[in-house]
Amino acid sequence: MTPEITPIRLDLKKDEKLEIQWQDGRVCIYSIGYLRSMCPCAQCKLVREGDRKSKSLLRILPGNYASPVTAVAAELVGNYALRIDWSDSHATGIYSFQYLRDICPVAGRE
Repeated sequence: MTPEITPIRLDLKKDEKLEIQWQDGRVCIYSIGYLRSMCPCAQCKLVREGDRKSKSLLRILPGNYASPVTAVAAELVGNYALRIDWSDSHATGIYSFQYLRDICPVAGRE
């Protein structure tokens, strides 16, 4: 793996954020809501792509949103990804380190 996609520290605050420090020195901070909305699973990806085509501002992703979404658990997948179990019973998204680097929010925007 290259330094750009090699995390040296992952800090998950289940109801707040995921902070990743990368080997090249960059730090990315993802709010929990942003991470859930960017779930890379096939079903969520289809919903996001459909939203882009319809230019809708409303995103409805698979899951149960009866209460605020939090990360229930997370585990490393090999040495290339992170899988997050969400409080809305969604757990099929595997966030590769490359994908997490690609969706790293720009400061002040997410």
